[in-house]
Amino acid sequence: MNSKQIEDEEQRRQWGARTWSTLAAVRSRSPLIQCITNFVSMDLVANTLLSAGASPAMLHSIEELPDFTPNVDALCINVGTLSAAWLPAMKFAAELALKAGKPWVLDPVAAGASKFRMMACLELMKLKPTVVRGNGSEIIALSKASTESSMGVDSSHESTDAVEAAKSLAQTSGAIVAVSGAVDIVTDGKQVIGAHNGVAMMQKITATGCSVTALIAAFLAVDQLHALETTASALSIFGIAGEMGMETAKGPASLRTHLIDSLYGLDEAAVISRVKIASL
Repeated sequence: MNSKQIEDEEQRRQWGARTWSTLAAVRSRSPLIQCITNFVSMDLVANTLLSAGASPAMLHSIEELPDFTPNVDALCINVGTLSAAWLPAMKFAAELALKAGKPWVLDPVAAGASKFRMMACLELMKLKPTVVRGNGSEIIALSKASTESSMGVDSSHESTDAVEAAKSLAQTSGAIVAVSGAVDIVTDGKQVIGAHNGVAMMQKITATGCSVTALIAAFLAVDQLHALETTASALSIFGIAGEMGMETAKGPASLRTHLIDSLYGLDEAAVISRVKIASL
């Protein structure tokens, strides 16, 4: 190998070791992750967290938040099936997490689909999420704070189309911004990292994006100080589980099952050999 190949291999091994260490910490500590998420995703989100070793709490009643939210290890807010009744609880939970110094992650599902949805996302952004994760169209719309260029929860943009929008959003908000796609992009506004794991079939399973957002929250719960790297690691882990699940899956339905099984069964050798994270 030449010097560039040696350098790349060393970087890959370092990422592999970091990623495995974070997953092992999640399994060891079983962080409690509160999820205020949409009706479509609740099942897969909870099972993703359980398979990774975390403890999910699907709790959204505003009356319970003062007693519960300050004691969780991280919070995940997903606006997929947003309603006026749920928005106050989302904002209150984010306020409580912020006050308690707990990381929280925002999934701005279909941010540009309506003015109500966009305003809700902008209000939540003011509460300083640690990480924002969406597809290309969602991040572009949120960055522009407009209702243009969105098609529901599906993305009409590749993740690479949203790099500049992601950097801008990270700079203005102070959040780490992650863009899911064929290559998952993570940025703090300056550095840009790409996670190259995953398979296209994962896009045919509803709530995979929601689930990886919750996994990011679980990873942040054990390493909030390195949010950029931790986010990239979570995206890579979920992608690896998809790759391994695809080896025996026959389609989206069986991949959903095998993805969860693969996430549960991931070992150090598989993680270190499969992680594909690099600076862009």
